[in-house]
Amino acid sequence: MDNNVLIISQGSTFMIDAIAKNLKEVGLNSIITTPDIKELRSHEDDAEVYLFYLGDYIENMTETLIYLKDVCIEKEKILNVIGDKVEVDMLKKTVPESIIVNVFTRPLDIKKMISVMSEVLLSSDEFHHRRNILLVDDDVTYLKTVKGWLDEEYRVTIVNSGMQAITYVAKNTPDLILLDYEMPITPGPQVMEMMKSEMGTSSIPIIFLTGKGDKESVQKVLALKPQGYILKTVGKEKLLEQIANFFESQKASRY
Repeated sequence: MDNNVLIISQGSTFMIDAIAKNLKEVGLNSIITTPDIKELRSHEDDAEVYLFYLGDYIENMTETLIYLKDVCIEKEKILNVIGDKVEVDMLKKTVPESIIVNVFTRPLDIKKMISVMSEVLLSSDEFHHRRNILLVDDDVTYLKTVKGWLDEEYRVTIVNSGMQAITYVAKNTPDLILLDYEMPITPGPQVMEMMKSEMGTSSIPIIFLTGKGDKESVQKVLALKPQGYILKTVGKEKLLEQIANFFESQKASRY
């Protein structure tokens, strides 16, 4: 298990020192950094779990918050925050609530927070051993629905355009891409072609998501030679079954 916690705070305070001390008592290492983009970049890979101590200073740190949001999404960091309601609401204007795992309100119950953080570190270790799926679709409602289904068993990253998918795989290598066949601007076949033309992304397996199940449409999809296709009309159980079958067949092919 990665025992590091990256504490982000504007300056060293008595409270930050107390948090670090209590984390140490339960075997967790604290790495303390300021919310400066350059410093954050130098420490972004030092821990999987972040603890952000908020203050009214974040009101004027939009660029830093955007950077933090992007890092948490692209590198799947587990973001926890400490702050009052005003500060948390201010943060949520830039950092979506969906990537904030825990909010610890002030006045802070350190013992309770340490207990939760210990559980977060354990779940982080289990979480990062899961298979990683990139889900690409321009329908935000569909994205959120399917992500909710997949989150129980997989690490899931969602993007809503082909170019966002290309940007993501330039820095990350998912175990599987679920790719919408029909998207505006950069449709699924074009995204697949771009990925297959690059050595670093050519081996990433792709399963198309398609809303058309007639024979002609299916043949058109399969002609591109993806690892398979899934109809967007299938329910949760069928979708999970098809993905599980893919990973099982992939495992079997290695032997």
